[in-house]
Amino acid sequence: MKYLLLIHQGAAPTPRSPEEWDRLSADEQHAVYAAYKAVTETPGVTPGLQLQPAETATTVRVEEGRTVTTDGPFAETKEAIAGYLVFEGDDLDAALELAARIPAARMGGAVEVRPVAEW
Repeated sequence: MKYLLLIHQGAAPTPRSPEEWDRLSADEQHAVYAAYKAVTETPGVTPGLQLQPAETATTVRVEEGRTVTTDGPFAETKEAIAGYLVFEGDDLDAALELAARIPAARMGGAVEVRPVAEW
């Protein structure tokens, strides 16, 4: 079964947020990089992409036949999606175990695990 793992950065420190990232020791920073590398090298994982911050998004709606665009994310949220990956594994438990290994899940963010609909 395939699962999409949506990484919500939340308050987890990243290199793009220097104040929080710099609070981590060099060893902690290295551990974060190593953990993400290990996750992407896990059998069954198709690495996704890291996304730019939510404030760089453009939201599209169609209202009365007209396309309307709005700068920024659809909803104001501190847990905007920071990236994703696809995991093909035996079952939900395997996907949840993988999600728990993603640093954001333990450092102030969250990982949403969602089965991929296969038609």
